[in-house]
Amino acid sequence: MKVWYRNHIGDARECRISILDHGLLYGDGVFEGIRITGGRVFRLHDHIARLERSARAIGLELPLRGAALATAVLDTARANGEAEAYVRLVATRGVGELGVDPASCVEPELFCIVASLRMFPAEVRAKGLRLLTSWLRRPAADMLDPQVKSLNYLNNVLAKRDARLKGYDDALLLNSIGRVTEATGANLFAVIDGTLVTPPTADGALPGITRDSVLKMRAEMGAPVECRSLTRYDLLAADEVFLSGSGAGLVSVASIDDTPIGSDARPLCEQLRETYGDYAARHGVAF
Repeated sequence: MKVWYRNHIGDARECRISILDHGLLYGDGVFEGIRITGGRVFRLHDHIARLERSARAIGLELPLRGAALATAVLDTARANGEAEAYVRLVATRGVGELGVDPASCVEPELFCIVASLRMFPAEVRAKGLRLLTSWLRRPAADMLDPQVKSLNYLNNVLAKRDARLKGYDDALLLNSIGRVTEATGANLFAVIDGTLVTPPTADGALPGITRDSVLKMRAEMGAPVECRSLTRYDLLAADEVFLSGSGAGLVSVASIDDTPIGSDARPLCEQLRETYGDYAARHGVAF
């Protein structure tokens, strides 16, 4: 596992982050998860732009910006040398005094990890995921805006843990009024009456890069797409449900709360998965 840290690339075990870093103590930081596909970093500049927006939203001054950030990612990817991998680009508030006040943090930290990531085993992906509707709710946008890709993932962690303890692959997260948001680490899509539908960010869905790519790929096919509110009922009645994410890729959902979704055939997810390789090649940056 290769890591870029303070202009040096080395093994992850060589990297040292202080236990007084507010990213560790309070989850004060932002990150990006980026996919390397076919030896190209997928939509790198869009990821960097989103990281910069997230940092600006929480008042975090990044040590590097723009082209310098892209260079750090590409250098780490090159050192890793794998054509299929996952990138985690992280910025934290840095070392500061104990207490949530970030004023004492004067030197933000930045690091980039490139490694393999397997969110779901191959046999699970082949069968389709079994989702559990979580009793935990996604925080409202006026509490923690989902457009900020922050290090505050405890809500997701606990939902995932609960699902796994109960024998499911992942959890479906709803917001406080029962609208669908996403899974614990991926966006969600449903095929309803031939239209590809995904929840809007206003309901609590992260504006995912892969999500955006799926919408654009589907539009290139000349087929209808829509961002609108969904309920659990809508998913149970859908012809097809699948997840999308930099880590997850595109993976079908077989059931929600043990209720089968559609039929065993999941044609759109399979079609998009076949299209994704070409799309990634056209929108990736070689290293």
